[in-house]
Amino acid sequence: MHTPLLKKFHKFTYYIFIFLLHLPFVFAKKAANNSSVAGYVKPKSESSFTPKNRPAENAKGIYDSLKLNTLGLSKQAFDYAMQGYNYLRSIGKLTNDKIISIVDFSLESNKKRLFILDLENYKILFNTYVAHGRNSGREFASQFSNENESYKSSLGFYVTHDTYNGKHGFSLRLQGEEKGINDNALNRAIVMHSAWYVSENVAKSQGYIGRSQGCPALPEEFTKPIIEKIKNGSCLFLYSPDKYYMSHSQILQTPNAA
Repeated sequence: MHTPLLKKFHKFTYYIFIFLLHLPFVFAKKAANNSSVAGYVKPKSESSFTPKNRPAENAKGIYDSLKLNTLGLSKQAFDYAMQGYNYLRSIGKLTNDKIISIVDFSLESNKKRLFILDLENYKILFNTYVAHGRNSGREFASQFSNENESYKSSLGFYVTHDTYNGKHGFSLRLQGEEKGINDNALNRAIVMHSAWYVSENVAKSQGYIGRSQGCPALPEEFTKPIIEKIKNGSCLFLYSPDKYYMSHSQILQTPNAA
């Protein structure tokens, strides 16, 4: 027969046993609700996306992180570029969707106004000079056309096509994606090619670089590496704060393009 003292001892050990039995479940529950606990791995469904797996969604932060304002690229040009990029990507036009190229014609031609960005790794791949059409203006491009033999640049969104060797050497065909604005680019032979007059030396000597017949011509030393990077299905955007373009661009007016 148990004495009262022995009964108390058995009762105490019983509660200790029950406490120790539940202890692992208490700590497990705490770990599940505290990401700072050692050994806790955040589920993939909870992890935030990175530039590597969702370039389009993350690109909004690239303007500030790369300090593109200090290089002269206007925020409006960048925002419109991303708007059109997202639209073209959403309808399956872009097969090389990690890259975007922006020409900011709000800058004078003696500035490096071509920006080629890696949206996957948050990098500026190229920032250099680019020509506008001879009839678009001298220092600034202010007049634009979609007409043959206008010798003017055409604004808007393009998708890069294939390469070829022509009278200007290694060149890149461009498909204009905006009806009535730049969709005549292939017929006009508006392409990316090299030009001796697109250089820092020319810009310094006369205050502006040479002009093309409407093509976004490039410096000779950068033509091949640029074309190789952006060819075959990337987005190219030629921007100017042009009232006609802003009011007639169907891509910029498309609600789901943002």
